[in-house]
Amino acid sequence: MKKNFLLFIILFAFCSMKAQAQNENNENSYQKNNEIKLNLISPLMDAFEVGYERFLNKNSSLGISAFKVYKHSTNDDMNYYISPYYRYYFGKKYASGFFAEGFGMFTSTDGKKIYEADKVTFTEGKDVYDLALGAGLGWKLVTKKGLVFEANAAYGKLVFNAGKTDHDQVIKLGLSVGYRF
Repeated sequence: MKKNFLLFIILFAFCSMKAQAQNENNENSYQKNNEIKLNLISPLMDAFEVGYERFLNKNSSLGISAFKVYKHSTNDDMNYYISPYYRYYFGKKYASGFFAEGFGMFTSTDGKKIYEADKVTFTEGKDVYDLALGAGLGWKLVTKKGLVFEANAAYGKLVFNAGKTDHDQVIKLGLSVGYRF
């Protein structure tokens, strides 16, 4: 009887260790460390935005996004920006759910617009380059196939040359679709 009981305990321990190892392997297959995204809102602003994100662990990542205006309308000042960021994820799944981010942004904007009495506007000087710092919030959903859906909003302030443009703040908005690999 003791031998059968001991054999049962050893067999149970071996089976549970094997099941745990299989679960870890299945979970790790969804924990891919790279992601590319395309912002679906930016074409509404006559622009294009693409992003890359690298996951450091379950809760944090580093990324970079690039935004380029391809057609200027009369009210737009932004030409392009490049924005590195750090994100912290609060979700239970690997790098998903609600997140907070801190970002830096290298920007190129048009100079101040001067309005004349005859309603003709012209831009003072050339493009203004500046650095912005800010923070944002968002939410990310990742499917088992690696498709990514993300919504985020962020706000920042220009640091050095805000007086040379018509504004001193930047806003990042995104509804992005991407792929995790």
